[in-house]
Amino acid sequence: WSAEKLSSLADVGWSDFLQPVCSLLDSPEKSAGAARSKLNLLHYLCALAVHKDIASRLINSQLFPVLIQQLRAAASWDIRTKAARVMGLLALHTPELGENVPVSEAIILLTEIIRENFRNSKLKQCLLPALGELLYLVASEEEKREHPRERRVVPSAAYTVLMRCLREGVRLFGC
Repeated sequence: WSAEKLSSLADVGWSDFLQPVCSLLDSPEKSAGAARSKLNLLHYLCALAVHKDIASRLINSQLFPVLIQQLRAAASWDIRTKAARVMGLLALHTPELGENVPVSEAIILLTEIIRENFRNSKLKQCLLPALGELLYLVASEEEKREHPRERRVVPSAAYTVLMRCLREGVRLFGC
C-alpha cells in the first residue's frame, strides 16, 4: 500500500490494513524467513511514518502497543531496534497524540533497555533517538494544553539515563 492510498482510506479500510500488519508483527519468529518478513515490515513502517497523517493514525492505533511488545520481547535485536526506530519516527512526525497511547510505557521500557545495556554503544545509538523523540513529544503535548497536568508519567530515570549518555558522548568525542 502506498502512502497516498493509505492517506485516503476510511476507517474500515484502515482496519483492514492494520489487522494483518499487527498480526505479522505479533507472530513468533520461528524461522529466519519469519524474522526477515517482520524486519521488512518494520522497514516499510519506517517509510510510512514520515507522512504526518499516516504517523498520526499509526501512533494512535493498536500498532503502538504491538511495537512496544516487539521492543520488549522480540528474539532478534535487529527487530527490537527497528521497532524502536518506528516508534521514534512516529513520535517525530505525528501532529497529535491520543490520550490512550502508552507513550509512558515505551519511555520506561527504552530507559530500562538502555540502562541494562549501557556499555553497548551501538545499541544506545539505535535506542536513544527514539527515547528523545518520545520525550519531546510528551513535552510538546503538555505545552499545548491550557492547564498542564501530569497526564503522562515520565520517570526521572529517563532523564538521568539520557543525561548520562550525553555526558559520556561528550567525553568520547572530546566536545
